[in-house]
Amino acid sequence: MKTNSVKKKRIVGFDLARSLAIFGMVLVNFKVVMNAKGTGSVWLEWLMGLLDGRAAATFVVLAGVGISLLSAKGLKSGDQAQIRAYRITLLKRALFLFIVGLAYISIWPADILHFYGVYIAIAALLLTASNRQLLTISTLLPVAFLILTLLFDYEAAWNWVTLTYADFWTVQGMIRHIFFNGFHPVIPWLAFMLVGMWLGRQDLLNAAFRKKLFIISFSIAAITEAISALFGKGELGLLLDTAPMPPMPPYIIAGTATALVVILVCLEITLHRPNAGWIPPLVHTGQLALTLYVAHVVIGMGFLEAIGRLDNQSLSFAAVSGIIFSILSVIFAHLWRQRYKRGPLEWVMRKLT
Repeated sequence: MKTNSVKKKRIVGFDLARSLAIFGMVLVNFKVVMNAKGTGSVWLEWLMGLLDGRAAATFVVLAGVGISLLSAKGLKSGDQAQIRAYRITLLKRALFLFIVGLAYISIWPADILHFYGVYIAIAALLLTASNRQLLTISTLLPVAFLILTLLFDYEAAWNWVTLTYADFWTVQGMIRHIFFNGFHPVIPWLAFMLVGMWLGRQDLLNAAFRKKLFIISFSIAAITEAISALFGKGELGLLLDTAPMPPMPPYIIAGTATALVVILVCLEITLHRPNAGWIPPLVHTGQLALTLYVAHVVIGMGFLEAIGRLDNQSLSFAAVSGIIFSILSVIFAHLWRQRYKRGPLEWVMRKLT
């Protein structure tokens, strides 16, 4: 099994990409909770629409990269004891995120952390899978989702007006939500993490490889989005849709390709301009992703609710609010990392797992 991952020195391009993913998720979530879709200008609707499902997909792909980088040494050496230790660590982190996510759902129903925990648990079991196996499974997952939509009711338990899920706290409802029709269902969202695991095993210091992968990814994203825009309004509209709900194959394809483009651009920037002064604050933001993800709901949305500006706002207000929170996040993360090695929640997770 080929595991040419870059491990000796931290590749801060991944942290930079993670910060951009966080910014995108903040903007999307503020738009959703404020019920702001359809309340802005055409260009703003289009721009904000580009982030729907793409930012979260990038976040999950980066998690897969991190898993491969974490386990690279053990996989390369074939040390079974070390691989087993990595797997146990991942399973502990998966359990931690799953529990935190479930606790978080009461205030943020669109939580991704409990899904994240399931992705990581499955990824831990696939830690020694070959590159071909990872890509094969990631290809089959969107097909499996398409089959499930033919066999089961995707809209089961949903109230699309309030975006609430009726039977989440039942065994059947939770399983259905997590694996099939939740905000980020394992089938097919796990594909993002598996592609990330594949990416983390590649020689990303190879400029020719990065260029080739960028061209392929950009082309796939552009073609998929173009086909969806041109032909996604007719009889085949749902099958060609690149919206994240339901996550049809074109969405998984476009989301994966877009995530790779963002990550490769960030790698290119940090490898060619490592001393640029604006990079460290964004890198630090990416390193506090878990803390900031929770904070954007607890603190960001909490503040807006306290001043009566959380419900039924305009898209421009949602965008400005998201941008302000993102700027404050960068300032906080940069100041925090100058004193501490890890973010608050990142520290707790490491201590417990």
